[in-house]
Amino acid sequence: MQGFTTIDLIILIVYLAAVLFAGLFFSKKEMKGKEFFKGDGTIPWWVTSVSIFATLLSPISFLSLAGNSYAGTWIMWFAQLGMLVAIPITIKFFLPIYSKLDIDTAYHYLEIRFGSKGLRVLGAVMFIVYQVGRMSIIMYLPSMVLSKLTGLNVNLLIIAMGVIAIIYSYTGGLKSVLWTDFIQGSVLLVGVTFALFYLANGINGGFGAIFQTMGEGKFLAADQPIFNPNILKDSVFLLIVGAGLNTCSSYVSSQDIVQRFTTTTDMKKLNKMMLTNGALSIFIATVFYLIGTGLYVFYSQNALPPAAQQDQIFASYIAYELPVGITGLLLAAIYAASQSTLSTGLNSVATSWTLDIQERLSKKEMSFALQTKIAQYVSLGVGIVAILVSMVLANGEIKSAYEWFNGFMGLVLGVLGGTFALGTFTKVANAKGAYVAFFVAAVTMVCIKYMAPAGSVSIWSYSIISIAISLVVGIPVSMITRK
Repeated sequence: MQGFTTIDLIILIVYLAAVLFAGLFFSKKEMKGKEFFKGDGTIPWWVTSVSIFATLLSPISFLSLAGNSYAGTWIMWFAQLGMLVAIPITIKFFLPIYSKLDIDTAYHYLEIRFGSKGLRVLGAVMFIVYQVGRMSIIMYLPSMVLSKLTGLNVNLLIIAMGVIAIIYSYTGGLKSVLWTDFIQGSVLLVGVTFALFYLANGINGGFGAIFQTMGEGKFLAADQPIFNPNILKDSVFLLIVGAGLNTCSSYVSSQDIVQRFTTTTDMKKLNKMMLTNGALSIFIATVFYLIGTGLYVFYSQNALPPAAQQDQIFASYIAYELPVGITGLLLAAIYAASQSTLSTGLNSVATSWTLDIQERLSKKEMSFALQTKIAQYVSLGVGIVAILVSMVLANGEIKSAYEWFNGFMGLVLGVLGGTFALGTFTKVANAKGAYVAFFVAAVTMVCIKYMAPAGSVSIWSYSIISIAISLVVGIPVSMITRK
């Protein structure tokens, strides 16, 4: 058990410097207006696809997926299979519309479809609040884990992560963010896959022991049904469908993902992006769950390392069991997952604020140069705020704040997704119907989340309920208010 060595620290620093250099390299060309927000048309579809993958795979996933499998079963793995629901729906119904309309942001679609600037601004405000909170938590979590494993000051780690992401988000726009996401996503894929095979090699019985353990109750427990007639209760079916609609809501209504779709109007490229992203996401989730079960077997044969709580078990294994140098690279991959999400968040918030709010509320048309300057200042300001909030979380009591905001994040995109579904799947829906449906769905979901008895409604049913309410309320209100 050598832990985190000086060599690992050097590798971590070199890696972060390389990411910063790459971000600056791709930002050498001055980007203005549309190019800053949507790229310059030279970004390959496979780069964008890996960027979507890196954005969706936050460090919360990185740290918790293996921990879930280690401490429990594979029940949560079925949520990753929700991609099989989300991707066909997105490809069939939403991407053709986005491509045809050549939208600038996700909420631009709401303005076009419902003829309402207010709905566009409302959608953007909801997204920005959600994204700022998400960025703060995503900076905090891996920095705390790395701080415990490396001995480095947690505030220093948060500041380093934030400053690097701010620099290349500020200077290079979306093109810089996409290429650095591609690098970070590739490091993560290779590093985690290596960790799985190294882990299996250190287990008596190798992969055979892992699969045997899965067959002895570590895949699904007796009380985890394939289907539950009460669809508000957890089951394999609910996880696939509910998580699928959650992911679908993210694909179609979350600006950080939709922004990737705006880089091209070529449907073939868009479809390739979606399919490749889905394959990568299911692959890496499977790797994480195999690692979790592998760690369960490994630590039944060996002594537990220090700091071996559930969500830190994989990071602890990396620090104490992997070869010197590989440890630094894998811990850098955890950091990478955070930076990808952070840089994406900064750019998407800056884009949404500038195009959805500032330009909609401005009495004069803004030049491309002014749009770009505003977006740069917003990314800088939001980055600083996220760093400060993250440092407050790191030096205070995180548990209640984290649980509260994690619940809120699940609510926001489900309600937004319902509004997008109302616009896409019905012709009769109008702005009044969309407003009423939005607020009824929002109030209902807040009541379910914070007033319903604990455990009575699964979080995986939130998007199902939100979308259903949006359609059930929005359609009749629209019909009644038609002129």
